[in-house]
Amino acid sequence: MNRIVNDAIESVTKSSKSFCKFISANDAGKTGGHQEGFYIPKNSISLMFDSPGVKGTNLERFVTIKWQGDFETQSRFIYYGQGTRNEYRLTRFGRGFPFLTDDHVGDLLILSHIGEDYFEGFVLETDEDVEEFFSAFNLSSGDTNKLIDKSNFVTAPVKILECFRNYLKSLTRDFPFTIELATNARDCYNNSFGISDKIIQSKPDEILLHWLNAEFELFKTIENDRYSARITSPFKTVEELIGCANTILNRRKSRAGKSLEHHLAEIFTKNSLRFDVQVMTEENKRPDFIFPGAANYHDESYDPNSLVFLAAKTTCKDRWRQVLNEADRIPEKHLFTLQQGISLNQLAEMYKYNVRLVVPKPYISCFPTSYQNQILTLDHFLGYVKSKQA
Repeated sequence: MNRIVNDAIESVTKSSKSFCKFISANDAGKTGGHQEGFYIPKNSISLMFDSPGVKGTNLERFVTIKWQGDFETQSRFIYYGQGTRNEYRLTRFGRGFPFLTDDHVGDLLILSHIGEDYFEGFVLETDEDVEEFFSAFNLSSGDTNKLIDKSNFVTAPVKILECFRNYLKSLTRDFPFTIELATNARDCYNNSFGISDKIIQSKPDEILLHWLNAEFELFKTIENDRYSARITSPFKTVEELIGCANTILNRRKSRAGKSLEHHLAEIFTKNSLRFDVQVMTEENKRPDFIFPGAANYHDESYDPNSLVFLAAKTTCKDRWRQVLNEADRIPEKHLFTLQQGISLNQLAEMYKYNVRLVVPKPYISCFPTSYQNQILTLDHFLGYVKSKQA
């Protein structure tokens, strides 16, 4: 494991409070505003201040932050409450601070409160590092932009918890397969909140995020049930401890890797789209989705302009290049991601190679302004595919 990731995990573990977020284009000053420093949402006020700021006044607190276990900055948490502003930020890093630049948009920022006015800060730059960190604390992309819950506590609404518990009672094996987990999480969410096919069709971006969150909460419910007793009893050997930890971490990674694909497939089905998953293409590559399907892709007489490719990756800062040679007949590659922000340079490179991003509608604002109108929401992507299949 990368030293920085390991240090970040240890820092969060020992901290009194900790926080993480994807560095956004707004943080790096790439959305046309005049803001300064990392934006910290109001749900994380307790990381910065004992009480909320009062509108009409500014509030500040000076702290020392040690970055990457290497260098320190004398920085400032500030609440801007004067005039039209009403927001919290972390500012003042001194000359040469490397992480508030365009190249770090999309990286994961982690802050740990260690002592009175002392914090540790980390920035994780690769998809693999982010995945390792998320797995350590059982986080998902939706658990960013807020304080880190180290308890693995289930936060689902009461009305859906009963459905989770009933499903748990019906389980006849240790853990369900990922497709079963996704299906039952969706069913619990849809039944608990009265989600009809019409709502799924009209609000695909919103519903997808709710499904992902519901599955994550169901997974935590099962994990807590299966392991709470085991981890409170002593391990006989170090090897036994490591084996248990690896089983938990690997299962978390496996679930996260397939979850997005399962729920997207359901969205496509509810919208009556024709598609196949994991179609074998050139050199035994297996794209996540081919529209309308494998037979069409392998039919040389079928118009390639009617084919659509979609890859699904929770994070894609490094991994987007993997899609370039997955389907030679389809030059334009669509890539759905839960990544919240990517640098201008990387976006320029993606679009140079005909990779077009698709992200949930609420995430569009995390990207540089100059690219926001080129990024598709899930709803827009559905319309694009429907036009091809009309």
